[in-house]
Amino acid sequence: MATLSEISSITGLSVATVSRILNNDLSLSVKDETRKKVLEVAEKLEYKVKERNESKLFNFDVVFTYDEALEITDPYYLSIRISIIRECQNLKIHLNKFYNFNTYKESNSDGLLAVGYFSKEQKKILSENVENIFFIDTDTYPYYDCIIPDLSAISKTMIDYFISRKHKTIGYIGARDFDDIVDEREDAFISYAKIHNIFDNKYLYIGKFSSASGYEMAKKMLSKKNIPNALFIANDSIAIGVLKALNEYNISIPSQIEIISINDIPSSSFTYPALTTVKISSDFMGSQSVRLLRDRILSKRKIPIKVIVPFSIIFRETTF
Repeated sequence: MATLSEISSITGLSVATVSRILNNDLSLSVKDETRKKVLEVAEKLEYKVKERNESKLFNFDVVFTYDEALEITDPYYLSIRISIIRECQNLKIHLNKFYNFNTYKESNSDGLLAVGYFSKEQKKILSENVENIFFIDTDTYPYYDCIIPDLSAISKTMIDYFISRKHKTIGYIGARDFDDIVDEREDAFISYAKIHNIFDNKYLYIGKFSSASGYEMAKKMLSKKNIPNALFIANDSIAIGVLKALNEYNISIPSQIEIISINDIPSSSFTYPALTTVKISSDFMGSQSVRLLRDRILSKRKIPIKVIVPFSIIFRETTF
């Protein structure tokens, strides 16, 4: 069986360098031609790289900014959590879970996965405790690694779609995690609608990320008889409450009002009418954050990265 020494002799490189190249050590600075040469020689000699179990050494923490009960009403975060747990199991990474930021305790973990929205002060506290951090669902670039859906692009795409349907009045029903921080969806909707000269404040409603809040906001809209031709809703949980109110007021959907929301939770296909919604691959966000955090540690990467997850529209009965 071929040895590292044989490959070293043929390539003129040290055994240590050959070993690092064959084990895909990204921290090693060598020319592409050198890597290619080593790989070609190894393949010709039928050298087999021994499997490494580096992932078994890893110990990750995951901190969620919300209470566990939220996952019952918002499967988006449930999907992220399940995919994180599954990927850690696949890679044999030990995972410590902390719900609610205040429950997090300083540990000797190799890396930290932070899920949800974190304030500037919370980010500072985390960075002082752990060197390798990966934020999920919060844009922390260029300071920390993160993976996010492009909520701004989603809002603009929804407006473009409704404009293509010749709608003159387009409303938005959304929510905020914090009263003093405007949600990215809301901000993009307002600015882009103004560019197209279709923004009207009377069609804007901001509440909480829940079906109950969506129901109350829709009732408020209906009581004022300010019903837009189309309605973009921040997530499916809110949309379920909105649909309930519209059905109670006998508003015909989509003939009187077209509706699109975000997340494609399982129940969105069982609403009446079935909800047209934007699908975000939240399970991909969870699994890739684990892999990217692990790769950051293995390669000793210091430069932050930002991953933007694509989206797609699942057309159902609330649109034509």
